Amino acid sequence: MDRKIEKKKWTTQKITLLGFASLFIVFLVYLLFFRDKSSKIYVNRDQVSFATVVKDKFQEFIPVDGVVLPKTTIYIDAIMGGNVKEVYVEDGAMLKKNDTILKLVNTNLELSYMEQETRIYEAINNLQNTKIGLEQNKYTRQREIVNVQQELEKLKMNFERQCQLYGDSLISDLEFEEAERNFRFTRKQIEISLQLQRLDSVSAIHRSSQIEISMNRLYNNLDLLRASLGNLYVKAPADGQLSSFSIEVGQTATSGVHLGQIDIPDDFKLRANIDERYISRVTIGQEAEFEFGGMTYKLFIQKIYTDVTSGTFQVDLQFSEGYPPHIKRGQTLQLRLKFSGETDALIIRRGGFFQQTGGNWIYVLDPTESFATKRAIRINRQNTLHYEVMEGLTPGEKVIVSSYESFGDKDKIVFR
Repeated sequence: MDRKIEKKKWTTQKITLLGFASLFIVFLVYLLFFRDKSSKIYVNRDQVSFATVVKDKFQEFIPVDGVVLPKTTIYIDAIMGGNVKEVYVEDGAMLKKNDTILKLVNTNLELSYMEQETRIYEAINNLQNTKIGLEQNKYTRQREIVNVQQELEKLKMNFERQCQLYGDSLISDLEFEEAERNFRFTRKQIEISLQLQRLDSVSAIHRSSQIEISMNRLYNNLDLLRASLGNLYVKAPADGQLSSFSIEVGQTATSGVHLGQIDIPDDFKLRANIDERYISRVTIGQEAEFEFGGMTYKLFIQKIYTDVTSGTFQVDLQFSEGYPPHIKRGQTLQLRLKFSGETDALIIRRGGFFQQTGGNWIYVLDPTESFATKRAIRINRQNTLHYEVMEGLTPGEKVIVSSYESFGDKDKIVFR
C-alpha cells in the first residue's frame, strides 16, 4: 500500500530568505530610528587643543600700553613775538629757574618801548613840576601871612600910641580914626589870609596825594613796559628738563606760539590709549597694575580724556605708592586695567574657538575622550587668560579651545 508523502512548508531555502528579509527590515528600522544622524568630522587628536573646566579665582581686566610722562609739565610760550636771534640751550638740557633759553628781536616793539618810555617820563616830569608848584605856593602863602602879621604889628603899635595921644587930645579925631581903621582892616586881612592858607593846605594835600598815585601808576607802567621788553628773553619758568624744543636761529616766533616745555623730573605718570568700547566702563580712581623688575606697581586713573580718536580714548594714571627706579620719559609699560576684584568663578582657558562661536557654544569631550559634541554655553567676563563660564559646563569637563575654522560647524568631532 502506497503512503502519501506530505510536502514540507519550511524549506531551507525559505528559512534563508526569511532570515535575510528580517535582517533587512531590522537594518531599515535602525536607519530610520536608531542611526546617529548628527554630522561629524574625523580629526587627529594632535591637531586640536584641550582645556579643563575648573573652579578658580577670576579677575576681569584688559591689557593696555601706558607711556611714561612727567607728572608735571610746564609749557613755554612766546609772550612777545619776534625773530630768534640767539639760542642758548639745546633740547634735553637740565635748567634752573630763570635760565635764559633764547633771545628774540622785535624792532617795532623796541621802538614802541622807546616812544612810550619818553611819554611816561614826560608825564612824570610834569607831575613833579606840579608838585613843586604846590610846595612853592605853600611857602608863598606863608610869606604873605608873615608880611601881613608884620604890618599888623606895626599898625597895632601905632594904634596904641594914637590912643594915648588921642586921650591927651594931642591928635585930631581924623588921625585917630585913620589909625583905628588901618589896624582893623589889617587884622581882618590876616584872618582872611589864614583861612586861605588852611584851604590851600587841604587842597594841596589832596592834590599831592593824587599826584603820588598818578606817579606810582606811571612808574608801574614803566616797569610793565620794561618787563614786556624783557619778555624777548625767553627763560625757564621752573627747574627741570627742557623738552619738545626745536627752535633755530632766524626762525620767526609769533606771540603765543609753543616753544617747548619744562618737565619736572620729581615724579611720573602714565598715559594709556583704551579701546572706545570700554569708555562707559572706565572711571576716575579705577585701578591698574604692572610688573617691573620683579615688583608689582599699582596705579589709578586720575584723568579721562573723552575725545575718541581712531577708535581709542586716553587716560592719565597716577602711581599709588611710588614708581619704579630708572624708568624714563617715553618708555612704554604694559598695564592690566582692572574691571573687577578677584572672585570664585567657573573658567576655561582662552582659545581661538571664541572667534567662530562668539562664546555661544563649544565642543565638549565625551568621558571616553574618543569624540566631542557641540554644546550651548554662556560666557560672561574675560581677561587675557580665561573666559568666565556662566552656563553649559561643569567642573572637570574637557573642551576643545583651539580654532574651529576647519570643522565646518559639525555636530560631532571624532578623534582618530
